[in-house]
Parts: sequence; C-alpha cells; structure tokens
Amino acid sequence: MSTAVIGMAAGMALGFAGYFGGFSAFLLVAALGAVGFVAGRFLEGDLDTGEFFRTRAGGRGVRRR
Repeated sequence: MSTAVIGMAAGMALGFAGYFGGFSAFLLVAALGAVGFVAGRFLEGDLDTGEFFRTRAGGRGVRRR
C-alpha cells in the first residue's frame, strides 16, 4: 500500500472523527494514530528505543570527576 493511500485513509478517519465526534474525538484519534505509527515502526525494526533517550550531543554529556 502506498504512502499516499495510507495518508488519505488517516485523513478520512480524522475527518470522520472530527465531524461526528467533535474536536476532542479528533484529538483522540490523532493521538492514537501517532501511538500506533510509532508502535508499528518499532515492531518493523525501523525505530530503535535508544533514539528516544539519546542526547543530542551524541553521548558527550557532563563530565564527572
């Protein structure tokens, strides 16, 4: 399935949630979609848990004496 088709399906789901459930339902569907996206990338192996906790300095943190 192409990325455009997946994006269209996600947009339609958000549109239906916003129309029938209001703004809070729209936010809930968007948040759950983001969680599902991250979980799917993690399960496929495209995402490493260390990427969430790694510092920007690349491991060069504060020196300890």
